[in-house]
Amino acid sequence: MRLNTPILDKDIALMKAGEIVYITGTIYTGRDAAHKKLTESLSKGEKLPIDLKGQVIYYVGPTPAKEGRPIGSCGPTSSYRMDAYSTALMEVGLKVMIGKGDRSDAFIKDMIEYKGVYLQAVGGAGALLSRKVTQSEVVLYPELGAEAIYKLEVKDFPAIVTYDIYGGNLIVDEVKKYKTIEF
Repeated sequence: MRLNTPILDKDIALMKAGEIVYITGTIYTGRDAAHKKLTESLSKGEKLPIDLKGQVIYYVGPTPAKEGRPIGSCGPTSSYRMDAYSTALMEVGLKVMIGKGDRSDAFIKDMIEYKGVYLQAVGGAGALLSRKVTQSEVVLYPELGAEAIYKLEVKDFPAIVTYDIYGGNLIVDEVKKYKTIEF
């Protein structure tokens, strides 16, 4: 499935766990420190400096760009560290989160409630994923270095739908397939 940002509810409704998607458009990066700053702003009643409605956040701390490239290696980081912050961001319109690894039951419940999806990018493939980034700029929290929020322009950025709004769970479903195999 090919998607363009911002992500619409009709796009979310079409995504099913196990499906590969290719995203084109703007995505934002963010890890723990940036998520903490964003949610602290929300808890103070402040308006976020970026509009997350229909947006994608990629859990990554990119390496410095080599000459002639917009970004360095940009592989996903473990997503569970963002679970404590994700609900507040979904409440203001965040629709898609990309990372690696599984998420908590509470996150999955809230994700379904707010009609969001969780995707995984291939860990260990950061150099290859960087080829899908056409532009990169720090837009928030430059003091955080690699954990700053970057605005990325991507073309056909690949990810796999891991949790969908229907309760589809790629991790659980795939493990079930192989439980009968004896090792």
